[in-house]
Amino acid sequence: MKTKKVPLRMCLGCREMKPKKELIRVVHGPDGSVSVDLTGRKAGRGAYLCPREDCLARALKQKQIERAFSCRLSPETEEDLRQAVAGLQEPTA
Repeated sequence: MKTKKVPLRMCLGCREMKPKKELIRVVHGPDGSVSVDLTGRKAGRGAYLCPREDCLARALKQKQIERAFSCRLSPETEEDLRQAVAGLQEPTA
């Protein structure tokens, strides 16, 4: 019996390979906008982040998102990403 292969993606912040379903997709759309894609189906180039604020902060500081998409992020886009990750962050016990 074959087991289904789990797709892995690398987090731009911590650089760890994790199952795609555990990560947040950030997409650079055809119109040049950068946004969070919760469905995983938006058109455009995708990059992935862990749902943790420290991974987003590291990716922004090291300009990993800008490098992945070959574009500059506006301060408004950075704030939108922070709000989206804060809303999805796993509760800590």
